[in-house]
Amino acid sequence: MSFRITGLSPEPFRELFGLDDAELARRGARRVVADAKPGFPDRVEMRDAEPGETLLLLNHVCQPAATPYHARHAIFVREGAQMPYDRIDEVPEVMRGRILSLRAFDAEGMMVDADLTEGREIESLIARLFANPEVAYIHAHNAKRGCYSGRIDRA
Repeated sequence: MSFRITGLSPEPFRELFGLDDAELARRGARRVVADAKPGFPDRVEMRDAEPGETLLLLNHVCQPAATPYHARHAIFVREGAQMPYDRIDEVPEVMRGRILSLRAFDAEGMMVDADLTEGREIESLIARLFANPEVAYIHAHNAKRGCYSGRIDRA
């Protein structure tokens, strides 16, 4: 079964790029400098930042549905990220090396299934979740820190 993984649009974050630290703090965000790889996963381009690159750490609504599963959490966005990741049947490396929680939602935003997987085995779990016709989309989260990783749709 074909699937499509997408990163976040950079549009909502562009106004934050280049703001000074005080203004970022007023908006509940922080600038951080990657000092290791992996460790700073950009949610737009869906790649780990290189050491020395700057990112914004901010709170993001990852599940906007008006259901009990409405959710927000901290994410990293590489400062200056431009092109959102968008690939069919390709898993970005940023997911491959992590333990992931895949959460399957129906069209109304209600969770209908969820499971954990090693990133290197993600395709089999995607296939199992999408075998359920109720599943409209899947959210991937890093299992250890719980942050949103990306959206998976049927291709």
